[in-house]
Parts: sequence; structure tokens; C-alpha cells
Amino acid sequence: MTTDRAEAANGAADRLPDMLRQNLRLVFVGTAASTRSAAMGHYYAHPGNRFWRAIFEAGLTQRRYQPDEFRALLPLGIGFTDLNKSQAGMDHQLTTDAIDVAGFRAKIARFSPKAIAFTSKKAASLFYGRPTGTIAFGRQPLPEGHTEVFVLTSPSGAASGHWSLEPWRELATWFLSREQT
Repeated sequence: MTTDRAEAANGAADRLPDMLRQNLRLVFVGTAASTRSAAMGHYYAHPGNRFWRAIFEAGLTQRRYQPDEFRALLPLGIGFTDLNKSQAGMDHQLTTDAIDVAGFRAKIARFSPKAIAFTSKKAASLFYGRPTGTIAFGRQPLPEGHTEVFVLTSPSGAASGHWSLEPWRELATWFLSREQT
């Protein structure tokens, strides 16, 4: 096993727990924590990750939060989880058997968020069981039950060639329009 593979095989669940509760307005969903996020215990912790800048620039938050403040988004109605809670690393480092779509669906059914937002096409493709090329960015045409579904461009620095803030702005517009509900 290579060092990268060994890092990916290390459990992430104890270091990066779900941030979920009943009736959240929005849950961000990644494929898995990066090795940096798992090591630090903060979502989207790598300095090259655009997540925290994106949610601020898109208008989801009033200020730019830092990765170690991720818990502060829970009172705003924003939570976090990943499809793979047992490994950490880049998508190509993860084993497919550790992707737990059924477990994720059970969490969504249990906690009933108003919306989920996949932070990459890869996460959405695993959820839908379809190739990434068949998935569009933005709000999805067929909501999952009573939960709206959005697919965002990956904030990872490794995916910078496909970056666009537009799907994040679409999510923010939806999110803010439901602020009173």
C-alpha cells in the first residue's frame, strides 16, 4: 500500500463527524474528507479549497468563515456530511466499497433537510448512480423526495479547471428565498 493509499484508508469518521440535525435548510455533501480536512477535523480545510470563499462570495453567508468555524454554520441551518465517512483522500484514492449511498439516503430521510448540495459532480454521480457527464450543475430537475438537490462545481484546488461560482450563486438565491420559511 502506498503512503497516499494508506492515508486514504485511515478512518475519517472520528475526525470529521457529520454536522447534521433535524430540519436543516441545507446540507453540503462531499465524496469524502480530504486528508488535510480529516487530519485537522475541519470541513474543506485545505488552503487551496475554495469552499469558504465560495459560500461567502455567492451570498450564502454574511462573512467569510474559516474551516475551523464550520460548526458555526449549524445555527444558520447549514450542515455537512460525506458519502464516504470511513476514508479520507482525493476521489481517485478512495475505494468504491466505502461509498455509502444507502447510509447517506437514510441520513437524509432521518434529518429531512430542505436541500442537499453536492460539492462535486463525482459525489452527485455516486448518489444518482450515473456518469458525471450526464449530470448538470445547479438545481436538479427531479428533487429527491421533499429535499431539493443541487450540484455544485468542486471547490477543490485540484478541480480548478472546471471552477464556476454560478451554481453556488443559484444555490444562494434559492437558500435566501427560503429564509423566511
